Amino acid sequence: MAFSTGWGPAFAGSFIRIVDDRGRKHEWRTPPRRIVSLVPSDTYSLLRLGARDVLVGRTRYCVAPAEDVEGIELVGGTKDADVDRIAALAPDVVVANQEENSKRDIERLDAAGLRVLVSFPKRVADGVAHLARLARLLGHTAAPPGAPAAAPEGGAAGLSRPPDAAREQVAAAYRAHAAAEARRRDRPPIRAFVPIWMDPLMTVHGDTFVSDMLDLVGAQNVFEDRPRRYPLAADLGKAPPLPPERVQGRDVRYPRVTLDEVIARAPEIVLLPDEPHAFTDADAAIFRSLDIPAARRGHVIRCDGKDLMWYGARALEGLSRLREIVDAARP
Repeated sequence: MAFSTGWGPAFAGSFIRIVDDRGRKHEWRTPPRRIVSLVPSDTYSLLRLGARDVLVGRTRYCVAPAEDVEGIELVGGTKDADVDRIAALAPDVVVANQEENSKRDIERLDAAGLRVLVSFPKRVADGVAHLARLARLLGHTAAPPGAPAAAPEGGAAGLSRPPDAAREQVAAAYRAHAAAEARRRDRPPIRAFVPIWMDPLMTVHGDTFVSDMLDLVGAQNVFEDRPRRYPLAADLGKAPPLPPERVQGRDVRYPRVTLDEVIARAPEIVLLPDEPHAFTDADAAIFRSLDIPAARRGHVIRCDGKDLMWYGARALEGLSRLREIVDAARP
């Protein structure tokens, strides 16, 4: 697997130069000393990389690691960021995500003259590469795993974790991903259904981080080929869908599906994450009542949504937990 934005020199001369997932080029003369993160998974990764002393703002959904986020100022939510408060914090960079954060908030941050580093990982490999990019942002230069790494000019001031530990965090992520890639070739995948919302019932297309995470732990997303259709009636099979030219620019990766479709796709395991919708016992009972292999074999299982959805450091920590759940559901 090739990584699009992995290890590489963080400094060109005396500058840190990074290209984000909007294709925008950013540069800093020294590692940022004031960072605001609007993405829970990025907040987690930054803290794991040792950025506690430079992280000055987070959203109310940035709750982990719990022992580290305490005391970091709240700046609204992921969809309703307090742009004025963020500007008042005078950050050197705002870390955002194209999907997690609202387009309006990102545009307002841009208009306020703030430097906004936007990510959009759709694969686990993208998340690992973004973790490496965040390490570079913090001043941790590195080479491909196994090669020696030079420290940046002036060091990585303000970091609460030694540079070697941060570099090892990223190297370990690459190793974990490579091991998972190798392991998934050993056994055929089992069929999996992961809803992300109950009313309306929604799931994920194959072109998503969640679907790739499933694939990496030995499961096949049963709705990987099912795009979201417009209008709503078409998504539910009650009307013809709009032609492609009329849905250009819309996100088609999160289809609304029916229980009949779930039955027809015959999942062997149903994973019910606790976010973005916190699936309940009552929700689980609905899926356990369906005529599907997962229900017959007792494999309708609630799981930690962070393991499935928080790209970067957190997802790599969740690989073994998800693999254990999937392997236990094998016939």
